[in-house]
Amino acid sequence: MNSSDRIIRMKTVLARTGLSRSTLYRKIADGTFPRQLAISAHGAGWRESAVNRWIACPSSEHSAQLAA
Repeated sequence: MNSSDRIIRMKTVLARTGLSRSTLYRKIADGTFPRQLAISAHGAGWRESAVNRWIACPSSEHSAQLAA
């Protein structure tokens, strides 16, 4: 796993994107932000590389597929 494939948590995603928690969840539901990955029974995070790609091109129609 290279450094851009690290799993980052909600606090980091919110700080990097400037989104609020509710806006982030709305974008996930709309399919315009990468989905979370389960990292434990009660924890989730995002691939850093997927978040970085979304930041580079947030209006992309295929943003939700960036997590794949």
